[in-house]
Amino acid sequence: MKKRVMAGALVITMVCALMFAGCGKPSKEESQGMELLNVSYDPTRELYEKYNELFAEYWREKTGEEVMITQSHGGSGSQARSVIEGNEADVVTLALAHDITAIEEAGLIETGWMDEFDRSSAPYTSTIVFLVRKGNEKGIQDWDDLIKDGVEVITPNPKTSGGACWNFLAAWAYEEKHSGGDEKAARDFLKKLYEHVLVLDSGARGATNTFVENGQGDVLIAWENEAYLSMEQYPGEYEIVAPSISILAQPSVAVVDKNAREHGTEELAKAYLEYLYSEDAQRLAGENYYRPSDERILKEFSEQFHLDMELVTIDDFGGWNAAYDTYFQDGAVFDQIYGE
Repeated sequence: MKKRVMAGALVITMVCALMFAGCGKPSKEESQGMELLNVSYDPTRELYEKYNELFAEYWREKTGEEVMITQSHGGSGSQARSVIEGNEADVVTLALAHDITAIEEAGLIETGWMDEFDRSSAPYTSTIVFLVRKGNEKGIQDWDDLIKDGVEVITPNPKTSGGACWNFLAAWAYEEKHSGGDEKAARDFLKKLYEHVLVLDSGARGATNTFVENGQGDVLIAWENEAYLSMEQYPGEYEIVAPSISILAQPSVAVVDKNAREHGTEELAKAYLEYLYSEDAQRLAGENYYRPSDERILKEFSEQFHLDMELVTIDDFGGWNAAYDTYFQDGAVFDQIYGE
């Protein structure tokens, strides 16, 4: 198989006949399986490890073909740049629509990608919550508690992490509502918040490791799915706090059309993303603490998620292009605040 340039943390899901037919030498047909590269963002490792096995079984039953799927993970913005610079992804499953738009603008993805799959090509959603240590010693209940004296915050860098951008916008939405839409108050609030940030990691998983494994900080601003995963891996050590206002985070997916054509994987790549909307895949998303886009299946997990949270959407910020230009572009609001 053709070697591809990859970046970020790699996970290879090798699904071949050997897994199901003992240890014999594969036949010529078995050894000529298809190869697919999924470049994704930080917290999706566990989801796609399981999904790749599910999809490979579906594809085998449908076509008789074996498939080897490689995963690459890192901060969403960094991952998008890696694809633009030569990481030969067949599909991208990133944290922000804007990151995929950047790949589109580089000529690798065809215009209209957001309409190729259901729900604006967002097969699952999440939101932003707080992860605190058991007992919540600092009494953190909402966003304004993060700027109290002595509170140390962990959140990734919006310049490299899609999750960090969602974190920023959720905090901004909270303060705008409480200040009656006062933009200066929101800027001042975010400035105070980042003054409390102890470590600014490049990606969401790095921030989780800083908080959970390295024991730094009093609170982690996290993807909901990442917070639940930490609680599962370290039972009895952490609590999730749902703030009064957060944001509907919609990770996006797309076929990298130019690469898929060159690799001869167009049909496979499209099927790989379409199958994310199947009942089995939607339940798998819920089991991995993502909110299924299928409302019926989401209800099956209603006790797991904080579905009563008030959630703003990216449309409240004018869409991702407008939000990115306003807050995260070089020299924009985040740079101005952090530079101060």
